[in-house]
Amino acid sequence: MAMAVSQTLEQGGQLVVEAGTGVGKTYAYLVPVLLSGQRALVSTATKALQDQLFSRDIPRLVDVLGLPIRVALLKGRSNYLCLHRMEQARHSSEATQPSAQRALAKIETWSQATRTGDMSELTGLDERSSLWPLVTSTRDNCLGSSCPRFRACHVNLARKEAMASDVVVINHHLFFADMAVRESGVAELLPTVRVTVFDEAHQLNEIGVNFLGQQLSTVQLLELSRDVLATGLQLARGLVDWHALTDQLEKSTRDLRLAAGLHRGSVRLRWTQVLPEGVDAAEWTLALQYLVHALAQLQSGLESVVELAPDFQRLFERSRELSEKAVLFSSAPDSEGVRWAEVSAQLRLVESPLDIAQAFSALIKPAQANLAHDTEDASDAEVVQALMAGDPRHVLENQTPNGGGVGQRAWIFTSATLGDEPSLRWFTEPCGLTSAQVMQVSSPFDYAQQAALYVPEHLPKPSDPGHAAQVAQLVLEAVQLLGGRTLVLTTTLSAMRSIGEYLQSHLDAGANIEVLVQGQSPKRRLMERFREGAGDQRPGCVLVASASFWEGFDVPGDALQLVVIDKLPFPPPGDPLFEARSQRVTREGRSAFADHALPEAAVALKQGAGRLIRSETDRGVLVVCDTRLATMSYGRRLVRGLPEMRRLNGHPEFLSTLRQFTTDATSSSIS
Repeated sequence: MAMAVSQTLEQGGQLVVEAGTGVGKTYAYLVPVLLSGQRALVSTATKALQDQLFSRDIPRLVDVLGLPIRVALLKGRSNYLCLHRMEQARHSSEATQPSAQRALAKIETWSQATRTGDMSELTGLDERSSLWPLVTSTRDNCLGSSCPRFRACHVNLARKEAMASDVVVINHHLFFADMAVRESGVAELLPTVRVTVFDEAHQLNEIGVNFLGQQLSTVQLLELSRDVLATGLQLARGLVDWHALTDQLEKSTRDLRLAAGLHRGSVRLRWTQVLPEGVDAAEWTLALQYLVHALAQLQSGLESVVELAPDFQRLFERSRELSEKAVLFSSAPDSEGVRWAEVSAQLRLVESPLDIAQAFSALIKPAQANLAHDTEDASDAEVVQALMAGDPRHVLENQTPNGGGVGQRAWIFTSATLGDEPSLRWFTEPCGLTSAQVMQVSSPFDYAQQAALYVPEHLPKPSDPGHAAQVAQLVLEAVQLLGGRTLVLTTTLSAMRSIGEYLQSHLDAGANIEVLVQGQSPKRRLMERFREGAGDQRPGCVLVASASFWEGFDVPGDALQLVVIDKLPFPPPGDPLFEARSQRVTREGRSAFADHALPEAAVALKQGAGRLIRSETDRGVLVVCDTRLATMSYGRRLVRGLPEMRRLNGHPEFLSTLRQFTTDATSSSIS
């Protein structure tokens, strides 16, 4: 993998690598990138992985290789303290409580000492705190160069540092957010780097789709109302009836949410005509009209004081942008994309492209055009054609002195899961990477020896109402044998709650097993507690979780030896984005099931199964409680996508394997 990355760095172009667990993909791309001497952008899926790269992996390699390399960490602006908003926070209604006053005093004290302004440095303040948005900025409320604290702005200082660095570590959300709005930051960095690496690249398409469309949410509207009221009362009290304007906006916002109807949990409503399916047409239309009117009134009030302070200018621009979006969602959807309404406690209206292929292709192609323009030994068409065919001849003949291709950028995409077939089409097609070089690097782990797969064929079909209860009984029997050490991954929140409640009510105190359920504690705390495992008078653990734990959750060692998946993770059939993509596949003459639903399920299953074996010494069992894996013809394709584990035949062999784990663990602790 490292050699393939190195070659791509020399020649330019696009390399897609699926690297199995344990390959060491991070070092496989970092070593060639650091040794190349090229400026590079490294993008990860999560802020946690971003911090790991910046704080651990890159410093280790820079030290070992003895390289004089400057590395910078760049996050989205809402991760940095905004000095201007912190100074205003004392005047907000949210900061009147004594606990908020104490927290604000702590933030103000920290602001005097911090160099970076990165809010992750501040202990004791969770991202979900109501104070967080009061002391950080977003693209919506940032005043830019008009801000009185612009010179000391932590976001701008972080970006200046990034511009002067050799390697910049960002995340996919920042990459696409910046790409969508074309503000300074990544959009500014991209032209100056020759190498861009996307780690955990399997998330690129879904993250990109969320950022490249249009969105209007009740959160945006209520935040605008709050900011207008606070700023108006502080800087222009008496000039405009701020209470009347913001009350009108808040009422119209809440009326729109009510017009979307009552739903349990979070649902996505199809939206193929002028309004979402299932809503009352008159109520919805009237609510949107009132919202447009309320935003127009707010704009009028802000326009009368816009010269008084840059804060009012930005608030006026925000109200105008949201008004334009409200008008957009009052008309019919774009036929080239997909629109839906996401309803939970809040309401989010979304219109997005089906994938990022067009936007991403436009981003990558200019580099190819530049290469052709700079090459004198061949025509433009010949050079581009050679690159598309993977022929490096022309590039090698015209290398620049530093060993890099003449202007063509290198793009590296890697993840442990990028598809269920050698072409990795599941990933490359929606990302517009049809000309990329593709390779798969297998895991070095001996899965046949380390892991086993069990499909309990005695369980009812997944559609059976009693399926979750049967899964819970199987898990109960298993965790009592193992003393915990079990991760249960569900495909729905209702199954997660059902299984979690069953285990909590049926495991008595004498079992010495703690049942952790997603949502009952912060995710970070759940992960930390589960990794601790049993010992030092701590009970063993079973964790029942849904979507966000299917990937990015690593538990090497004996703390995890059993992963139970309740059902095959097919996409929900009612999801508007899935349906729109399926319809496109059908129009292209392909099978919506075989060419879309099945690959999606295969990738998700592979991600969930990947939680089991994380090191050379791990051992464990994967249980998929879905008989379709054994009885349906497509089950073979799904199994082929998994690591080559040995199969357990029947429940007695499953229980025997778990007993052996327990015996071995006891022997190990005694020795």
